[in-house]
Amino acid sequence: MDKLDHYRQHIREIMAEYAHYHPINDELSVEQIIDHDNDHYELMRVGWENQHRIHGCLFHIDIKDGKIWIQHDGTEEGIANRLVAMGVPKNDIVLAFHSPFRRQFTEFAVN
Repeated sequence: MDKLDHYRQHIREIMAEYAHYHPINDELSVEQIIDHDNDHYELMRVGWENQHRIHGCLFHIDIKDGKIWIQHDGTEEGIANRLVAMGVPKNDIVLAFHSPFRRQFTEFAVN
């Protein structure tokens, strides 16, 4: 299995784990949105809480140019930390939710 296939597998494992955390509210659902052809992965919360509409992204990850781009991370532990624990090198993870200028001060890839 090549590097990108491993990355895809790691992302799907993390998504599946978070998707199993079912909200207490039965009017909310968690949806895994996976675009295999373009390497886009999103985990969404959708539904109603009391009288308020919930439609939000828990996390959004893309694979571009051989690297994992974390576009949005709404988790407590951090998707990047999970990926590193799974063996992904930090120089293959881009914290895209930070500006390119700010990325240089992280331990992760700039682009």
